[in-house]
Amino acid sequence: MRKITYIAMGLACVAGIAAMKPEPSPRIEFEAMESYPEGIVFDQSANVYYVSSARLGNIGKVTPQGTYSIFHGDTTLKSTYGLKIHPDKKRLFACAGDANYSKFTNPATRTKMARLLSFDLSSGKKLSDVDLSGLLPGKHFPNDIAFDLQNNAYITDSFAGAVYRVSPDGKATVFAKDELFKTEGVGLNGIVFHPEGFLIVDNSSKGQLFKIDIKNPKNVSKVEIDQFFLGADGLLLTDKNTLNMVVNGGSDKIYQLQSTDGWKTAKVAAATLSTDRFTYPSTATQNGKDIWVMNAQFNQLLDSNQVPVKRFAIQKVVYKPLKP
Repeated sequence: MRKITYIAMGLACVAGIAAMKPEPSPRIEFEAMESYPEGIVFDQSANVYYVSSARLGNIGKVTPQGTYSIFHGDTTLKSTYGLKIHPDKKRLFACAGDANYSKFTNPATRTKMARLLSFDLSSGKKLSDVDLSGLLPGKHFPNDIAFDLQNNAYITDSFAGAVYRVSPDGKATVFAKDELFKTEGVGLNGIVFHPEGFLIVDNSSKGQLFKIDIKNPKNVSKVEIDQFFLGADGLLLTDKNTLNMVVNGGSDKIYQLQSTDGWKTAKVAAATLSTDRFTYPSTATQNGKDIWVMNAQFNQLLDSNQVPVKRFAIQKVVYKPLKP
């Protein structure tokens, strides 16, 4: 009898521990078979999230209730990555390439395609298609986008180690290319424009942040931080002193960085918890005061034995402040 009592107590303890196990932060789950969305941006006027597809090249939209539909379907895009809504609120811009994960890859486009496209938000119709592949020799991976106050678009090329600029009239040029950007594999990735006149970019392989002067793009400096962020991906600037950085590749966390000296230096102010269980998070967007992140699940693509994923999640960021 005593033995049974002990077993019962043990089971009760296990059940209690399971009940106390923290739940991950809120998620918007949706089904998009084999899509593997990487980019995300929230459209306040339509109350939907636009998401890209590294596997299929489609651009989809997701309601806050988790309903997914195709916004623009085009397999010739191979893979779509970073997404941004133009400052005029009428157009969606997307990076399209064929870096590594496309189901429709072929030798003519693999690591060669680099395009910046725009779409009419009201209809999904393609409005512009700028070819970036001839700006520099070698491999290409157009990854993320930012706009400045003059509506110039800046695009990171993760394989070429460069930032391109596309003017409002569609003229494309190499904006910045620096020795500090050089690395093997995926380099420059996330990018944001700071209203004081500079860009901030991160480098996935180096785990570092760099600052680029808009007026003098040869003026590139490393943002001094007391740690590295290997797997750094999307960036989101929520005010002039606060930058949110998505990190994947094993870390799978979101960091809040703060600076008080114009991003000469920065420090980590807060981070998400491992119990939130992000799954290869990629990029972030803002909905009101909340930050939501796309779980790209690229770790599944690295395993050839995995069954294609059909269920994905946009996940809310809940920070835990770090002790000073």
